[in-house]
Amino acid sequence: MLDDSDDTDIHALFAGAPASTEFRKLRKRLVRETRAAIEDYGMIRPGDRWLVCLSGGKDSYTLLAVLHELQWRGLLPVDLLACNLDQGQPGFPATVLPEFLTARGIAHRIEYQDTYSIVTDKIAPGGTMCSLCSRLRRGNLYRIAREEGCSAVVLGHHRDDILETFFMNLFHGGRLATMPPKLLNEEGDLTVLRPLAYVAEADCDRFARAMGYPIIPCDLCGSQDGLQRVQVKQLLDAWESRSPGRRQVMFRALMNVRPSHLLDPALFDFASLFPKDSNLS
Repeated sequence: MLDDSDDTDIHALFAGAPASTEFRKLRKRLVRETRAAIEDYGMIRPGDRWLVCLSGGKDSYTLLAVLHELQWRGLLPVDLLACNLDQGQPGFPATVLPEFLTARGIAHRIEYQDTYSIVTDKIAPGGTMCSLCSRLRRGNLYRIAREEGCSAVVLGHHRDDILETFFMNLFHGGRLATMPPKLLNEEGDLTVLRPLAYVAEADCDRFARAMGYPIIPCDLCGSQDGLQRVQVKQLLDAWESRSPGRRQVMFRALMNVRPSHLLDPALFDFASLFPKDSNLS
């Protein structure tokens, strides 16, 4: 069992980790929850190569560390290639990630594509850049995955991202949908994986900060305080503060769907739902 392992016997990405009992419990919880999501959603095909997307944020550092820990323990029989896409945002510290990855012996590819200029050309001043930026980033990551012989693009979205996306779709998109832990792309040649699907954002934050990873902020394009996602996050934070554990309860609901108790006739055959004929005289 993972919890019975020697805490000194860990991957280099955990080098310098705090020796406290609290941190050891956090590390083991991250590994356990990530392993559970990988197994529950059948993410592993032995011998595959995964493109692990590294933005420099707390979530992607956590993803990188935990996947390498699982691989190193023989629990993740795939090849891992870390990848950072430098999109040309002003002030982006281009040397941070290459130095971090090289120092730890992590196989990686750094790609420069100035999508920032495209976004600023298409989006009016004061507009939200995230949607177009995300689409351009995804297209480049798919291309890189194909060039590197990878079968999967692996992202650092966690439980809270998934829950927030559900509520954004509910409030603004008029649909019940979110980011699934495993998705086949439209072309059918790549899977998109989210192994941190069970992991709380707060745990990613605690882990990355405790490890002292060089976190790169995601607000290089300017303030995004008016984003719908920020508003949803604030709403969920308020619910969580009033009822601790509310996020986890809502997340479990996404795994306990009952089509017969919703309203989509494409998911449940309401038309043929009638009582059985009776022979009452």
